[in-house]
Amino acid sequence: MQRILAFLPAIALLAGAGGVVAAPSVGDVLSANKAVTAGKAWDGKATVEQTYAYSGQGLKGTVKSLIDLNGNGYVDRIDLGAYKAVQGFDGKVTWSQEPSGTVTVQEGGDGIQLATNESYRRGNMWWRDDRGGATITVAEKADGGMSYDVLTVTPKGGKPFDAWFNAKTHELARIVETQGGVKTTTALSDYKAFEGVKFAQKTHVSTGGDKKYDQDLTLTASKFLPRQDASAYVAPKVTVSDYSIANGAKETTFPFELINNHIYAKVMVNGKGPYTFIFDTGGANLVTPTTAKALGLEIKGSFEARGAGEGTMEAGFTNVDQLRIGDAVIEKQHFYVLPLDALTHVEGIDMPGMVGFETFRRFVTRIDYGNKTITLIDAKSFNPKDAGTAIPFKFNQSIPEIEGKFEGIPATFDIDTGARSELTLTKPYAEKHEVVAMHPKSIEAVEGWGVGGPSRGIVMRASSIMLGGVEIKGVVTTATTQEKGAFAGNEYSGNIGGGILKRFVVTFDYENKVMYLKPIVGTLSDVGTFDRAGMWINVEDSGFKVVDVTKASAAEKAGMKADDVITAVNGKPASGIKLADLRRMLRNEAPGTKITFAVTRGKETLTIPVTLQDQI
Repeated sequence: MQRILAFLPAIALLAGAGGVVAAPSVGDVLSANKAVTAGKAWDGKATVEQTYAYSGQGLKGTVKSLIDLNGNGYVDRIDLGAYKAVQGFDGKVTWSQEPSGTVTVQEGGDGIQLATNESYRRGNMWWRDDRGGATITVAEKADGGMSYDVLTVTPKGGKPFDAWFNAKTHELARIVETQGGVKTTTALSDYKAFEGVKFAQKTHVSTGGDKKYDQDLTLTASKFLPRQDASAYVAPKVTVSDYSIANGAKETTFPFELINNHIYAKVMVNGKGPYTFIFDTGGANLVTPTTAKALGLEIKGSFEARGAGEGTMEAGFTNVDQLRIGDAVIEKQHFYVLPLDALTHVEGIDMPGMVGFETFRRFVTRIDYGNKTITLIDAKSFNPKDAGTAIPFKFNQSIPEIEGKFEGIPATFDIDTGARSELTLTKPYAEKHEVVAMHPKSIEAVEGWGVGGPSRGIVMRASSIMLGGVEIKGVVTTATTQEKGAFAGNEYSGNIGGGILKRFVVTFDYENKVMYLKPIVGTLSDVGTFDRAGMWINVEDSGFKVVDVTKASAAEKAGMKADDVITAVNGKPASGIKLADLRRMLRNEAPGTKITFAVTRGKETLTIPVTLQDQI
């Protein structure tokens, strides 16, 4: 599952106040802003330490920041009671310490660009004669009866953002920036002088959705410090000791089921279970509200969770004393709480929780898709000799991101065991390289479903892709058409899912940021296939609901319609058929195969034979 969490955008430290005549040029706008904010009082300042009171997403607490005012780094220490974390930037890379303790350097996606932007703004680098190396343009805009001088700023090594200055007072009123594909607006107000320099006391962060997920920060303390050693901003070296394998073993192996190209295995939570959790190496440790209630876990907080679709879900936080997987035990873990069971109708099985990044960060993880086993290995004992082709990666949040190629075109791919697809290309990448025009044999369809709901795109077959030094031919590829969600941004090129990964024994060494691919020996089944019926189906009480019918597909030609309910397949009642098995049959039965569906449509009962055909 791609990017299910979107929490705590970078905290803004932004200055501006006063009242001078508006100016039309970049230089005059920024000179006026500095004059009314600090003037010469800012000159010579090296470091600032600030404390914010935080309120939002159902939580309250503090954020303490240490900022280098030459744009060389910052550290934010976040303590919201139920959620404690640290995030930082050392001038080159950004890093994060997740609530359960591990520290991960973030070099993929747009993480470094966003951190560069944040460091640029926090140091007011635009006041410098060379504008801190940024490219800046200016435009005049009106909004809400107010006039603004809007600077579009692209820092060196960053990405564009808009800074809105009040044309009358020259206060910096807002920042508008796309973060991880989500448009985020940071509004600033209520300026106060600290040691002769005015800072915005009030900061309000919104992603444009439900206001209950907005975040508010109030600056309560600010003091300037001498220049700090560069090490103050570098990712700390942390050793966590909250995990073990029984009897001091070097590894533990346990079986899994592959359902809809998703990995499911048994776990114990706080000594109870077993529960069948989905395993997603880029997802998060989480339980559903139902599971949390059954375990007696307290849920805190309320924030938006985002995924592949255009919608969102509401999520919270809890703490788990013990997670047992095979013979591995992880203690005192921070878990997210997400209504993943809302996807039960999509998967066809119960979904009480997920094992994610926080667990796999502690081990070397080998997923043997051929033998349907997962092995968690003590990292100190791991020998990569027979693991396969080594492919280095960077982290895009919690997801491994590798360099590759799509039909010879350079690309950056996220590796996502929680995705059912083979390859999904982001909208900006597909449009930039005119991918759809290159593949006239294609169809538009619903081809996936996640936290954000259904995902739609143009499905085609790529001649080949490269993952590092590994070539894969005949890849089912979707060029997404979505305007929102994980695939709408331009911070990476595409997403590699279980449909590709199940060709291999896949080993993830998160500590050293290396993925190994070892081809499975023998004949592979159900790879390179795509639905030959032309409809997306989910489970409902009386059978399988037809959610979407692809134009000109076999299903449409036969007369199937959206909202039809399939009650039997080839004479077998739907109650005796697993959703994953039906989907697999519609992918793998040969073109020309006739499948007869018993269907209810309103008060009608119909028999509809569908003759399968290749769509791509």
